[in-house]
Amino acid sequence: MTSGLVVVDKPSGMTSHDVVSKARKIFRTRKIGHAGTLDPMATGVLVLGVERATKLLGHLTLTDKTYVATIRLGYATVTDDAEGSRLEGPGASNIGPDDVRTAMKDLTGTIDQVPSAVSAVKVAGRRAYDRVRSGEEVELAARTVTVTRFDLLADRRPEPDLLDLDVIVECSSGTYVRALARDLGRALGTGGHLTALRRTRVGPFTIAEARTLEQLAEAEEPVTLDLDAAVATAFPRRDVDEGEATVLGHGGRLPTTGLTGVYGVFGPDGRVVALVRERDGATRSEVVLRPSG
Repeated sequence: MTSGLVVVDKPSGMTSHDVVSKARKIFRTRKIGHAGTLDPMATGVLVLGVERATKLLGHLTLTDKTYVATIRLGYATVTDDAEGSRLEGPGASNIGPDDVRTAMKDLTGTIDQVPSAVSAVKVAGRRAYDRVRSGEEVELAARTVTVTRFDLLADRRPEPDLLDLDVIVECSSGTYVRALARDLGRALGTGGHLTALRRTRVGPFTIAEARTLEQLAEAEEPVTLDLDAAVATAFPRRDVDEGEATVLGHGGRLPTTGLTGVYGVFGPDGRVVALVRERDGATRSEVVLRPSG
């Protein structure tokens, strides 16, 4: 079994855990996990770790994400997406693209955003979406997020009092696109909700390299990036000689170089030895991926 990362094009209607369950059957191993989550209605990039690469998942820096989405103006829903019950709204017959672009500017940059009530945020130990689905009213605190891009790609009217917007969103981790849809509708006085969501990028991983579960099941080599390529892609790199690689592989420490954060250390054979972090005057292992001996 090859250890590595797998970039999946998640289908709609499946949870991230459902994807992991399918992948375990494809790879014939229980040792698979996922980095981050996607809502069941969402599609697109979901990163899985297989075998030893599961040790990478907690260290991946997947803070920057890109989505394409469709927002419907005209009314809101209980869940801020198409799966929730409709709330009465005034319609959007008097709203045009220029109004939308103006409102989008106020939702771009560093903003305070209240997560959707059906988010995975925990309230007194329970997920907010579990509380909402059991009939509770949930109020979540605002959090600071960064929306670097919120642009209108196209618009159309499925009905005279509705306006559908195709948008692209580039944002930091923790940003809820459903909440952007809700807040855009509120700003325009029409109500709004999300009807489609597709993640096209998370960190360095893009939809161009993603494969469907069906494609993975048919592939001779379903791993997208083996362990060495995965670390080289997702982390800063440091190359060491054979002696240093042996020391690190035994859990020893190396001199510092001034690199910050978690990075990968590679031996002279080009294979990754460990993920490390420099602290307290030494380079210390976070995860030894290839122990010496």
